[in-house]
Amino acid sequence: MAKKNINEMSFLDHLEELRWHLIKITLAIVIVGTLAFIFSRFIFDDIIFAPLDMSFPTYEFLCRTATYMNVDTSFCNDKIPLILQNRTMAGQFSADIWTAVLAGFIISFPYIIYQLWQFISPGLHANERKHSRGFIVISSLLFFLGALFGYYIVTPLSINFLANYSISSRVDNQIDISSFIGLVRSSVLASGIIFELPIIIYFLTKIGLVTPEFLRKYRKYALVLVLVLSAIITPPDIASQVIVAIPILILYEASIIIAKIVVRNQNRKLKKHV
Repeated sequence: MAKKNINEMSFLDHLEELRWHLIKITLAIVIVGTLAFIFSRFIFDDIIFAPLDMSFPTYEFLCRTATYMNVDTSFCNDKIPLILQNRTMAGQFSADIWTAVLAGFIISFPYIIYQLWQFISPGLHANERKHSRGFIVISSLLFFLGALFGYYIVTPLSINFLANYSISSRVDNQIDISSFIGLVRSSVLASGIIFELPIIIYFLTKIGLVTPEFLRKYRKYALVLVLVLSAIITPPDIASQVIVAIPILILYEASIIIAKIVVRNQNRKLKKHV
């Protein structure tokens, strides 16, 4: 049966189309998540638990930097004062399952974006589809860059700060595994989503909800919002917040440039039709 034209599709047809795209996305996450479950030992020992080792690249770099600047820092300690524990019968199994699902989502992200784009693109004009061919590549690249930033910057900074923070020598940090994995998960996913800011601004500008003037006018408010956001996803020390805030601010400035290009192209099209 031939596929209906986008203009001939009813609301129910659109829902049916969306349903099939969501089914494909779910299947992709399940298949990749199953493979991740099979290799869970590697994922936990070599990826998730890696920031607990002081040989982690971030710690080594920050230790060398602090040593060069003659600054005393916990990044040069022999080990992180933190012990992981499981306090529920199904705790480790649940952690394994949900980590596999998360891995399935992250690894399948380009395919997820592709399916969403397949649903959206029929509603665009031919020239808009032509100029947006790099959408999948760019959005996937930004997401993976954000995820890597969350893993190599946000996660180790958070772990090092919180593990070394102490209110008394009588208290040991014996952390439940779900709490630790939750920190890694939120750091990676939050950073990945935040790095999608230019893509979000692009579409908001296309539909007229955002303009370059608006972004420039409220830049100072955006700065405050960025600092608040940095405080949420990082430990409450100034250095970590500044490190996280810098790339977000760069992305915001890049979004202004993107919005300006979109508006300029739209104005050119309007002039041609006049």
